[in-house]
Amino acid sequence: MSPRTKQQFETIREGRKDQIMQVALELFANEGINTPISKIAKEAGISKGLMYNYFESKDELLREVALSGMKEIFDLFDPNHDGVLTDEEFVYFISETFRLLEKNREYWKLYFSMVLHPKVMELIQAEMMEMLPGLMAVQVKYFASKGSKDPETDAMFFNSMMDGIGMNYVNNPDLFNLDKIKNRIIEIFTKNL
Repeated sequence: MSPRTKQQFETIREGRKDQIMQVALELFANEGINTPISKIAKEAGISKGLMYNYFESKDELLREVALSGMKEIFDLFDPNHDGVLTDEEFVYFISETFRLLEKNREYWKLYFSMVLHPKVMELIQAEMMEMLPGLMAVQVKYFASKGSKDPETDAMFFNSMMDGIGMNYVNNPDLFNLDKIKNRIIEIFTKNL
């Protein structure tokens, strides 16, 4: 058996880090963000000392868990990163966001319950403030191209609506027909406003 390459070690490390983050998400959501790092390590099957090889502190772990969900959704938006949102990209964003919610409802339920905590918001605020202006600028441009009289407000309305649908769906999936909601959102926002 030949020795592992640097790439193989990095792949193993990233897999282990993802596993720790998933365990942490479940514990933070179910037991609160004050869950001790020792409990997270135990549930992840590693020593407390080894945890610090992956994350410098519990706050860093908490921040990474919270940002991972945000990045997953943000990465769906303007997939070619050209700063211009087409109708096709808009439809893709909505469709993929809803697909993620349906595919892994339990993850998103845990995620929403954790990320709304004030301490978590404080930990991710800087990164959010870096990501949001670009996202908002693309949305404002898109809604302006649709003839919106107030594209900034339409962008805020759209984002709030998507957040609300996501949170409500993961908590009450039987009350939400995501296909109908998706089609209605597309119908409303891809036509001229």
